[in-house]
Amino acid sequence: MKQYPFLDLALACAPYMDELKAAACEVIERGRYLHGEHTRALEQEIAALCQTRHCVCVSNGLDALRLILRAYKEMGRLHDGDEVIVPANTYVASVLAISDNNLKPVLCEPREDTLNLDSRLIEGLITPRTRAIMPVHLYGTPCWDNLIVEVARKHGLLVIEDNAQAIGAMSDVAGFNGTHATGGLGDAAGNSFYPTKNLGALGDAGAITTNDDQLAATVRALANYGSDRRYHNIYQGYNCRIDEIQAAMLRVKLRHMQQETDVRAAVARAYSEHISNPRVKAPVIFEGMRQVWHQFVVRVDDREAFRAHLAENGVGSDIHYATPPHRQPCYSSLADLNFPITERLAAQVVSLPIAPPITPDDARAIAGIINRF
Repeated sequence: MKQYPFLDLALACAPYMDELKAAACEVIERGRYLHGEHTRALEQEIAALCQTRHCVCVSNGLDALRLILRAYKEMGRLHDGDEVIVPANTYVASVLAISDNNLKPVLCEPREDTLNLDSRLIEGLITPRTRAIMPVHLYGTPCWDNLIVEVARKHGLLVIEDNAQAIGAMSDVAGFNGTHATGGLGDAAGNSFYPTKNLGALGDAGAITTNDDQLAATVRALANYGSDRRYHNIYQGYNCRIDEIQAAMLRVKLRHMQQETDVRAAVARAYSEHISNPRVKAPVIFEGMRQVWHQFVVRVDDREAFRAHLAENGVGSDIHYATPPHRQPCYSSLADLNFPITERLAAQVVSLPIAPPITPDDARAIAGIINRF
């Protein structure tokens, strides 16, 4: 019986193994392990991809969001107790970045078609303390529309994208600067290069992208102990730098990212066209935007039986995410809140294999297995 692993990072990296090894050896031999040429080049390449003027590479995606919010506090744009609207069905990291900065997360239900924050609900959540919106491009589908733009401008709100899962995606609606690439739509964005991401390091890494000169300078200082130059600390900062080997690994992977994105899109289309089981709801393919399919997430009521059926037939799967932030023990203060759509999604979602080396032929075979459930 053929096996379809949900994710095998060694297999995903195999086509580029010689390039990755050569890049690692080059960094080791050069002897510059932080603040090197690969980091500077990667920042330029990520900025170009996200269509922004600035990119600051940092230690991971959570730190990228934390640094953005902290920088806005240093700049006087945010203050303790200010509110940030964020989707209720996001991964907990989005919310951690907010609460870690002594800001208040205000959870918003998602839409059932996009699985992203429902922009129609934003205005009803705004209070005198609301200062920002954090749209999350969940699973690789852009979370951006005219209503987010209109509400943000009307109320003078910052828009901070959580672009951890959608680098390379394109919205069908232009962002604040007239561009369409996620990571460059709002005021700033946090990006993750965790190994499982579409653009994944061989360890932890992340980046901040922005067109704001002051924000870029502030996060760069905060990430390096709060220093604007050596031994001159203007902030009580952090140590959140990317290391040079990870930058080199990411530059190799970046060269192949578009090809992998195209394959993921073909796999997603094969799933969509061939899954016909009425008990399994496939995600929507939106023709006007570019989805990058970090995950292909179906919905099914009898999830455990469904996953068991997949496993019995050699198909790996995962759940993103079984427990929403307001049901996590660390956010017990939010436990009394009621988010029926979020909780229904959390009970139904199943992620199917879509990462390399899964092919469209594999997706058609897996769809056949799904249709027999």
